[in-house]
Amino acid sequence: MARQARIHRVTRETDISVLLKLDGKGQAKISTTIPFLDHMLELLAHHGRFDLTLKGRGDTHVDDHHLVEDIGICLGDAFRQALGDKKGIGRYGNATVPMDESLCSVSVDISGRPYLVYRVDIGRRRIGQFDPALVGEFFKAFADHGGMTLHINLAYGKNNHHIAEAAFKAFARALDEATALSNRIRGILSTKGTL
Repeated sequence: MARQARIHRVTRETDISVLLKLDGKGQAKISTTIPFLDHMLELLAHHGRFDLTLKGRGDTHVDDHHLVEDIGICLGDAFRQALGDKKGIGRYGNATVPMDESLCSVSVDISGRPYLVYRVDIGRRRIGQFDPALVGEFFKAFADHGGMTLHINLAYGKNNHHIAEAAFKAFARALDEATALSNRIRGILSTKGTL
């Protein structure tokens, strides 16, 4: 059975379409009208080895917040849908990734219990036109709608572009590990028998 999902979400603020294939090769076609976010989502697909097609438009004339948050919502929904009953997945994933002077660690538990710990001092200086505060908003929406516990901890870093990139790459690798199927796992990896 193919582990994939298609999401289309339309509100008064945004219009987002997502096609996600968990067992992919890291191919991405991303178009959100926010160049820095496009770059981060391409990294997510590539380093997580997910195939991702995503198109998003929104009221960016107001600011980028609605579109960034709603893309997090849609991607969380897509991962939850693509994982189906979660049988055979590793459930947990951990990764630490350097990006030049920055080092970030991410831990994921696809538990069905949404929770975000976000300890990332990314600063306030814009990355191009992008507000770096929206990185946390993206991860919060993703964790809530993906039904996962997500811990993102920046050990150190100075350049806010590098900090964001280290976080997205570490998240991609941790998510790849957590969603991977194992022939050693029969059913659900939980003593409760459900996630």
